[in-house]
Amino acid sequence: MAEKNRKLDHKITLRPIKVSDIEDFMVWASDERVSHFCTWETYTSHDQALHFFNNNAIPHPWYQAICTDDRAIGSISVTPNSGNRSCTAELGYVLAFDHWGKGIATEAVKIAASTIFRDWPLLERLEAFVDVDNIGSQRVLAKSGFVREGVLRKYDVVKGKSRDMVVFSLLSSYQHLNP
Repeated sequence: MAEKNRKLDHKITLRPIKVSDIEDFMVWASDERVSHFCTWETYTSHDQALHFFNNNAIPHPWYQAICTDDRAIGSISVTPNSGNRSCTAELGYVLAFDHWGKGIATEAVKIAASTIFRDWPLLERLEAFVDVDNIGSQRVLAKSGFVREGVLRKYDVVKGKSRDMVVFSLLSSYQHLNP
């Protein structure tokens, strides 16, 4: 009950990630507690991070920094699908460990979902795939209005091991978010 009444310490904003965020990025990207459930390996150098920024994050169609006081404390992305599933997109997010359990990821997901449905009018379905053991991320999605659709067995290979994933979705027609 207390969790529902808890207010965020800082206003959460989303903005395009930029190369000057690299030091903040390394805080979460080099932390094994954060990267544990991620598909990417823990970052060990600024060169790796710079390569990711220049080749993936900055040219990505919708990759944003999750910020407090304009300081990046995580990132969130929406990746459009193509072809026969052009009305769907996949949500992904990551947050620095020191900011877990404070409602920040939930707030960022709500902001991202309302923004993306407004900015991409042909989008009908936003989906997220979460490792079955990542209970915290499943809670974030549920609190953000996503519906748990089921478990996809042996759906993805993460760090060399096949993993069961829980699929969540939010439909534009059922969106009731008020960030």
